[in-house]
Amino acid sequence: MSVRHALLALLSEGPKYGLQLRHEFEERTGEVWPLNVGQVYTTLQRLERDGLIQSDDEGEAGPQKSFRLTADGGAELDAWLRTPPDLSSPPRDELVIKVLVASRVPGVDVHDVVQTHRRHIVELMQEWTRVKRDAGPDEVSVALVVDAELFRLDSVMRWLDAADARLRRASPAHLPVAPSSRHSALPDPTPAREAEVRR
Repeated sequence: MSVRHALLALLSEGPKYGLQLRHEFEERTGEVWPLNVGQVYTTLQRLERDGLIQSDDEGEAGPQKSFRLTADGGAELDAWLRTPPDLSSPPRDELVIKVLVASRVPGVDVHDVVQTHRRHIVELMQEWTRVKRDAGPDEVSVALVVDAELFRLDSVMRWLDAADARLRRASPAHLPVAPSSRHSALPDPTPAREAEVRR
């Protein structure tokens, strides 16, 4: 999440105060990412230093200080919106690392580890589905954020399912065996998961 460019986007609508920017940022993003007011003013000071915004005076940033976008700021915002994120290499995903490590730790049932995370993902998807259900019909920002999270969690769940299946097919010689399995079967969440995403 780029707070820097989000503030530029808000300022593209016209001059605004710091507290106003904080409020509008949280409102536009479905109030999912709370923004510290100190972070707002720190970011605004850096944007002004870089010539991407201008303020109505030369004093210290404060509640009554108005900021506006410059031509350079508009160009920076346009370039950011049109530049695809760098997806050329996989991120250092903590969940992926946990499963990889668990598959090699003696005495650890990697399938139990996978199931633990599957349960957690199902709970998160249920929570986001409730948020979406409780949102008003005009809360488009909330719906978009929730849809993004549901699709993201769905992809994580699919990876866990695929990882579990691949590990089960792997040669036992390449995997440590736990002395006892605490694995308890879960019902396949795929149908419910797909229904949640389609809502």
